[in-house]
Amino acid sequence: MRLLLATALLLLALIAPAQAATPRTTLPDVEDEVMCTQCGTPLNISEAAVADRERRFIQALIDRGRTKAQIKAALEEEYGPRVLAVPSRGGFDHAAYVVPIALAVLALLGVGIAARRWRRARGPDDDPAARPAGPELDPRDASRLDSELAAFDR
Repeated sequence: MRLLLATALLLLALIAPAQAATPRTTLPDVEDEVMCTQCGTPLNISEAAVADRERRFIQALIDRGRTKAQIKAALEEEYGPRVLAVPSRGGFDHAAYVVPIALAVLALLGVGIAARRWRRARGPDDDPAARPAGPELDPRDASRLDSELAAFDR
């Protein structure tokens, strides 16, 4: 009898700290990682009636002792994959991360190539004074230009 009591106390002593070490899930922990299915905003700032129903659903799962991962899986099963703020699966859901990064890299490459071509087009010997003069003026136009410039200087 004493052995049985000692074993029970030992098990209780081992189980209690293990349960205490596991943090309990709270509504704010889950709310910021879940979207309102009606308005598409994070659940923690949504004021829609559907958001209140989702919060009650989450709270019921928390009261049953479910973990955050279990709650998110239940939400996804109940409301569909759009309820999760962060994609959790592979494949097409990764496009939410890959596409914007790829577009940013392509834009930076495009700007770099354009800048390089622009710098190449404007080389060091692209001095306006070193440029060749255009076609020769007709002698009548040249004399008229000289006379108009002389009149302008007066």
